Amino acid sequence: MRTSSTRDQATGGSPDESPAPVARLVGAVKTYGSGPGAVRALNGVDVAFGAGAFTAVMGPSGSGKSTLLHCGVGLDRLTEGTALIGGTDLGLLRDRELTLLRRTRVGFVFQAFNLIPSLSARENITLPLDLAGRAPDQGFFDELIGALGLSSRLAHRPSELSGGQQQRVAIARALLGRPDIVFADEPTGNLDSRAGAEVLAFLRHAARERGQSIVMVTHDPVAAGYADRAVFLSDGNLVADLAAPTRESVLAELQQVAS
Repeated sequence: MRTSSTRDQATGGSPDESPAPVARLVGAVKTYGSGPGAVRALNGVDVAFGAGAFTAVMGPSGSGKSTLLHCGVGLDRLTEGTALIGGTDLGLLRDRELTLLRRTRVGFVFQAFNLIPSLSARENITLPLDLAGRAPDQGFFDELIGALGLSSRLAHRPSELSGGQQQRVAIARALLGRPDIVFADEPTGNLDSRAGAEVLAFLRHAARERGQSIVMVTHDPVAAGYADRAVFLSDGNLVADLAAPTRESVLAELQQVAS
């Protein structure tokens, strides 16, 4: 695997200096189907995500990006290997235990927003906490809503919001419970360039100013340039790890991955 630095980018420093990663995959293999038609979406991937890091996951279509995200959060189970949130092995949890872990320790931002049409923006944002029987921290709620520019839209249903506003609602929902880590699957894929830039700037702010760990799948080199680190997949393999990515360095790396 190519790396832009000898520094341990998986955890943000040397093993003696850095805390344990917030999430990691160890020897991760995911196979769909069986026999000659089986598809190996992940092929023994080892990757870790540190506290307060904003990581972009990149690669060509079919490289395993979304599979890595779904297995890392427990939405899909590995065929072989281990997926951990902190020290918790997701493979050892029952479905209900996985649901509870995702509700309390993990946030997820879907490309298609996945908002409940019958609920207001406020109700969509607080839904995971409501299901967990937890009251939101009102101070943090107000801060989050103000930063995302949603203060005047809380009573509106998703159909009354623009695409950018819907995605900001989805981000607020993922962040409100202060999870250990947030996974975002193409969070700007359905947005225009202005709305996408606003969402990416907020995610970068959440990582740098609030210490929130974020892992974002994206195909967009501009989006990856907002991250602290970019990892690259090809045919289910982790092939490169780039610190401080820029649009230009990401494009160059993608060309190498494709060659």
